[in-house]
Amino acid sequence: MTKPYKYDIKFWVLVDVETGYVVHIFPYLGKDDDRQTNQRLADHVVIKLVEPYLGKGRNITCDNFFTSMTLLRELKKKLTSIVGTMNRARREVPLAVKTSREPLYTTHVLRTEGDSTLTVYEGKDRKNVLLLSSMHPDVEVGSDLKRKPETVAFYNKTKYGVDVVDQMCRKYSAKAASRRWPVQVFYNMLNLAGINAWILYKTVTGIKITRRHFIFKLAEELSAPYIHATSAPRNTCSFFGTRWSFDKQTQALPSPGEM
Repeated sequence: MTKPYKYDIKFWVLVDVETGYVVHIFPYLGKDDDRQTNQRLADHVVIKLVEPYLGKGRNITCDNFFTSMTLLRELKKKLTSIVGTMNRARREVPLAVKTSREPLYTTHVLRTEGDSTLTVYEGKDRKNVLLLSSMHPDVEVGSDLKRKPETVAFYNKTKYGVDVVDQMCRKYSAKAASRRWPVQVFYNMLNLAGINAWILYKTVTGIKITRRHFIFKLAEELSAPYIHATSAPRNTCSFFGTRWSFDKQTQALPSPGEM
């Protein structure tokens, strides 16, 4: 098992689930002047990430750090739905739900805020999971052995976007050893830019290419002008002990006044 990094820089990331394209990202800098006084940090982060896509009928899938009733209400006003796990320690979660212990693979659905639902699913023995959704006014339960509710299945299909991007960054990384955080941030930008470039290339051209092969080809094309410029033949000559260089094609020598 790998140990977590002792020092790290947090980034808030929005990823398109279908393609893995990094749509929006910004670092956590502590105090934010744009954040309202009575606004939760998690609510501010989500609204800032999805601001260009509000009012277009999109859905946001997030974990229990972000999910809350206040965020659900704010997103519903802007025609955006949310599906996310719910921390049972939140005040809006009923006390009966916090203390309930049901048989394994049991599902209870509570309706809240009109057409929104809170799914309580006993996925493990004596441990349930809570999912808040404004996308599912009615929740169907599967007929398989685990009898997973519809909200749990949807969450599992749409939550992996950021995790997949993290895995891709670790697999093929441009990072080098450095204790300077601006350099590490720059390396991280290169990794994410490479992933987005690979996705755009496949989408536009329709060509199937592995990310490893694409990165090698991209590095070759970016370095080609520099290699061509430095590989041009050059000659040298000496004047009074001073060594001068000139291009072979132009044969340009320094003027007498410059010697």
